[in-house]
Amino acid sequence: MVEEFGFIGDRTHYDDPQNADLIAVVDRRLGLPISLSILYVAMARRLGWSAMPLNTPGHVLVRLGDASDALIIDPFNDGRIVAPAQVEALLEQMTGQARFSDGMLPLTNRSALVRLLLNQATRAEQAGHPARALVLYDRMTIVAPTHAHGWWERARLQLVAGDVAGARSSLSAMLEITRDDDLRLQVSAALDALPRPTPS
Repeated sequence: MVEEFGFIGDRTHYDDPQNADLIAVVDRRLGLPISLSILYVAMARRLGWSAMPLNTPGHVLVRLGDASDALIIDPFNDGRIVAPAQVEALLEQMTGQARFSDGMLPLTNRSALVRLLLNQATRAEQAGHPARALVLYDRMTIVAPTHAHGWWERARLQLVAGDVAGARSSLSAMLEITRDDDLRLQVSAALDALPRPTPS
């Protein structure tokens, strides 16, 4: 992936939106940890290997092989093998705990795509393109309709755009899919705070 095809992490322009666009990543051979991890996993599985992206915070890694004899590699840093102590140091730096929790590994195909879309949406909004971010959150709700965060952000940006009916629809969909009592209260409060439709 590195020596023959030249896929590397873009350290110079890390926040370039093209680094989270898989087509651009393939064309440019530059990407973010999540986009490169998706390509590494796809390549490994094509070869018949067991491979899985890991939901490590801030910097996605890839596990090759079964859990008992797995190697962890870092696609962003030339596919280098990451020692267990280095993984623990990364986790401690990002979360304050040195061991994986159930939520940190592994990423399903759908979850990896959600993380990629979230990355793109965040960068689009930071660059002052809320309409582009809204399109990406809309895609997220299609790809992963049970992912509550996508619905919440979609509703927020719809409100920014003045689409109160759309925001109400997004929050209502979120209320249907979530079973977390605290989150349901938060969504219900947000729905109650929306302006009421004017009677015709």
